[in-house]
Order: sequence, then structure tokens, then C-alpha cells
Amino acid sequence: MRTALGKVRGLGSAKSGVHHWWAQRLTAIALLPLMVWFVASMVSLVGADHRTVVEWIANPLTSALLVALVLAVFYHLRLGLQVVIEDYLHGGTRMVLLVFVNFASILLGLMAIIAVLKIAFGS
Repeated sequence: MRTALGKVRGLGSAKSGVHHWWAQRLTAIALLPLMVWFVASMVSLVGADHRTVVEWIANPLTSALLVALVLAVFYHLRLGLQVVIEDYLHGGTRMVLLVFVNFASILLGLMAIIAVLKIAFGS
């Protein structure tokens, strides 16, 4: 005979929901000015030649902002897709997709950061 409390103990909050919610909101707030800056920069570079764009990326402030943008985008993407997968998928598919989303977001984010740094440092 178990009590009602004994039956539900361990089935409640995993204590990570608030952290996840805050992380998603903070990345969204960070993405607002970064995306405005990025879109405005892309508009200003319309028609520019390759050398001009490479020089723009090589600027330390620009490359730092691009790396920040990549980090925020891929972290926000991972958080959002995790919520969608957890809410709408069940069983083995859910775990496989969660692992795939984690690895893909890390891999693609690293590739983007390496590309920015490679251009920034002229390699």
C-alpha cells in the first residue's frame, strides 16, 4: 500500500523547465539586435565584391558579432526543436531525434564559427 504522495514522487518537475524557458527567452532577446545588425549589414553589402565582404568579415568587431550570432542562433534552434520534439513525439523516435538535433546543432554551429574565423584570420 503506497500513499498518494509515494505514487507521484519522482514524477514531477525535472527542475530544468525554468532554466530552459529562460535560456530560450534570453537567446531570443540576444537575437533581436544581432539579426537587425546582420540584415542591415547584408543590405549595405548588396552589390559589393568578394574582397569587400571578406574585409568586412575580417573586422574584429564584425567577426565577434558574427560568432555571437551563430552561437545564439544554433543554441536557440536547439532549444526550440527540443521542445517541439519532446511535446509531439514519443518512443524511440523521440530519443533519436533529440540526439540528432543536439549533434547537428553543435556540428553546424562549429562549422559556421570556423568559417567566420578562417575568413577573419585570412587562412
